[in-house]
This record gives sequence, C-alpha cells and structure tokens, in this order.
Amino acid sequence: MGLWTLVEGFLLLANSLAILNDDRFLAPRGWGLSDFSGNRTKTFKGQVLGLIYAIQYLRVPLIILNSICIILKLVSG
Repeated sequence: MGLWTLVEGFLLLANSLAILNDDRFLAPRGWGLSDFSGNRTKTFKGQVLGLIYAIQYLRVPLIILNSICIILKLVSG
C-alpha cells in the first residue's frame, strides 16, 4: 500500500461524507445541524458532525481534487 492509495482512500471517504443529505439521512438519526450547537461541539459526536459539515462546505475543492485524481489515473494507468 503506497502513499497514493492512502490519498485515494481519504478522497473516497471525503466523497462519502460530502454526499450525506441532512434532511434524509442525518436529521432522522439525531445527527442534524440543530444537534450541532452549544456545548455539544466538544463531544465525539460534535466533532464528527463538524467534520461532516466542513467537508460538505468544501465541495468545490473536492470536485477539483476528484478531477485531478481521475486525470492522473487516466494518464498513469
């Protein structure tokens, strides 16, 4: 397992977190944006919610990174 495989794995993880829908998936399970407020941001659940919403906020750079990864895969094989 090389460094490139590890980078691809993190990119796939970021993609999976970016497509989670707040209304359909997160809120019915108690992981909505309304639960991410106040003193709960220090807990593990608050940290994970912060990560999810940060990744969803940065979708445009994620699209660019996906495009670069696809182009490199096409060129290198």
